[in-house]
Parts: sequence; structure tokens; C-alpha cells
Amino acid sequence: MTLTLAVAVLFAGCASPRGAAPVTVPSAQLLPAGNPQVLLLGEVHDNSQGHKLRYELLRQRVEAGWQPVIVMEQFDRENQDLLAKAQKGCADAQCVIQVAGGARWDWQLYYPVIQLALDHKLQLVAGNLSRADASRVVRDGIKSSFDPQSIKEYRLDQPLPAALRAAQQQEIVAGHCNMLPDMMVGGMVDAQVSRDIWMAKIIRDQLPRDVVLIAGNGHVRKDIGVGYWLHEAAPTLKVHSIGFVEGRDNDGRYDSLQPLATQQRDDPCKQVKK
Repeated sequence: MTLTLAVAVLFAGCASPRGAAPVTVPSAQLLPAGNPQVLLLGEVHDNSQGHKLRYELLRQRVEAGWQPVIVMEQFDRENQDLLAKAQKGCADAQCVIQVAGGARWDWQLYYPVIQLALDHKLQLVAGNLSRADASRVVRDGIKSSFDPQSIKEYRLDQPLPAALRAAQQQEIVAGHCNMLPDMMVGGMVDAQVSRDIWMAKIIRDQLPRDVVLIAGNGHVRKDIGVGYWLHEAAPTLKVHSIGFVEGRDNDGRYDSLQPLATQQRDDPCKQVKK
């Protein structure tokens, strides 16, 4: 598999396990009364039910008066100026998408969240690495995309904790249908971890304002994802993570869980097998 294909498959997100029939969890159970400083909201990227349930949860809080910054994985951080310009000049979400969106995402699934931000004057912030940056990390390591202060804050001058690297490796290998060449695994782990750290760093840059992160379930995990890195750098920060998953496996990954019906889709391993 080429580097380009491997990075593309990783960016497509990992498939979630199949499980029992889902039950919609009341929003009060997913997120107790009182808004956290940081709310991490996950997704299975192509699961439309999950997008709708997540939007409703966020809409209820915003319409009750919450004014968080919304950091989105779907916008590359290099495009923040474009995104800010779009928010100032656009009247609807479709305009924002045309100005600042890339080609990797099904943007209609994110239209409601972007429109909610426009309607309530919530700042949108780009949270993702570009593919070019991720490819450089695969080649040169995690530290290659961070400044010296960030390297110190997130302890990147030390090896990654063995348990975190092992868990990320397991997720990445499974997400690539157990067909990823061994020589690529370490670099792909570094890219995934770098994305998590960048999202954590960007979230902290928004404080003391409250922040919502919109990202894949793997990123909002508190054991190995953004939640882990937020705790490393700011252990007193009040963070709440919600997984929107196909299946019911939480196992300490999230603070709360919304099971979803499995989205009907083609074999996710088809591209890799080719």
C-alpha cells in the first residue's frame, strides 16, 4: 500500500464494532446539567443518525444560552483564515463550506452544526492537520509538527507511553483491515497521535471560553485521544467526552455513550484490498 493510500484510509476514520439494537439515550444522561469547559463530541463519519443526535444535543445547549467555540476536525488548521473570513461574509452554511471546506468530507452531514454556529454567532475553529502535515509526521515523527514549548508541555521529548502506543497501533491496524504493512504502522501511529495533540492544543488556545470539539470517535477518547492529551497538559480542566458509536463498547473510552444503528455501507476494506 502506498503512503498516500494509507494516509487517506486513516483519514477516512475507523469502522466501529457492530452491536445490539441501539437505544436513544436522553440528552440529560449523555451530558449532565451544567456545561463543561470542554465537550468532546464523537462521530462515525458517515453515520447520519449519529450526526442528527449529536446536533440535537448541541442545539439544545446553545438555544439555552451556551456560547462555546466549536473546533472541527473537518477543517484543516492551515485554513483558519479562510474559515474566519467565511464566517464573517457568509449568510449560510453552504457558503462557508464552499469557501473553507475541503474535498474529504460529506459536508451536508455537517451543514446543521455550521448553520447553528452562524445563527448563534459561535466561532468556528479549524482543528485538523492537513494531509501534507500528516505525511511529514509519518516520515519525520511527532515532534516535526510542534514548537519547542508544545514539545515540552505534551512531553514529546520522551517516548510515547507504551500502553497508548499499543492501543493506537491496535486501532490503526484494525482500521486498515489488518493489511497495513509493518513498516508503515509506526508512522501512522505518529500521525494519529499528532492530530490528537494538535486538537488538544487548539482547544486550549480557546480557553477560558468553553469549547466543543466535533471529531471522530477515535479522537474524542479520553484514554488515548484528545481527552488524554488535555489531561496531560491541563489536568484540572473540566472535560466531558461523548462517543456516538455503532455498538455499545465503551470500556472507559468515553464519559458517556450514544449507541447507533449500523450505517449501511460498502465493504470498508474494499479500497485497501485493491
